[in-house]
Amino acid sequence: MVKVAAVVPAAGSGSRMGMQVPKQFLLLAGIPLLGHALKALEASRLVQSIVLVAGPGEEEYCRNAVVERLGIRKTAAIVTGGRERQDSVYSGILALSPETDLVVIHDGARPLLSPEGLLAVVEAAAHYGAATLAVPVKDTVKMAAEDGFVSKTLPRGRLWLTQTPQAFRRDVILQAHRAARQANYLGTDDAGLVERLGLPVKIVPGSYRNIKVTTPEDLIIASALIEAGQVGGGQL
Repeated sequence: MVKVAAVVPAAGSGSRMGMQVPKQFLLLAGIPLLGHALKALEASRLVQSIVLVAGPGEEEYCRNAVVERLGIRKTAAIVTGGRERQDSVYSGILALSPETDLVVIHDGARPLLSPEGLLAVVEAAAHYGAATLAVPVKDTVKMAAEDGFVSKTLPRGRLWLTQTPQAFRRDVILQAHRAARQANYLGTDDAGLVERLGLPVKIVPGSYRNIKVTTPEDLIIASALIEAGQVGGGQL
């Protein structure tokens, strides 16, 4: 049986929310934002264990107010995050059991993960070695020059907005993170670190409902989607 483990980075400050409370602890439908992501992974039959990466000094709060309160029994470890998200994810990967075959990396600020999306990205990673959920861009995308004028219009038909979860064979993502650290390279997502090695990353169509809560407006949208029942349910 393939062993699948999840790393959930939740060590960010959430400065763009403009609030004193880190965004992962803001309440959404009565529970912390982070709790929704963990509950989705807990409910999945695909995922055997979870490593949660918390901000320095927030480890016990995560354990008491989120993990234990919500009964996230798959939590194998709560580790301390680093300065950058990339550092936090690497710490989470190192805390996984060496018997792990596939690693799912899912942002703690994406509360509306569907079981269908999780299944699809895990299956793709098992086949190709690396995969990411993504959605096609809806708007025309312009590239700007340094003077603030448009330098070119990018071909919309080939552009995707990357989401999490992203999933990888453990050896692939570990190699990618180690190579990035050795080169002092900072990427914007984990799939990008794999791409940097010249390895393929499969795009898996995701859902526009799988939003990342970054601003107060995002929290309102997530709340409205939950109230309207526009989220995944059940188990896979």
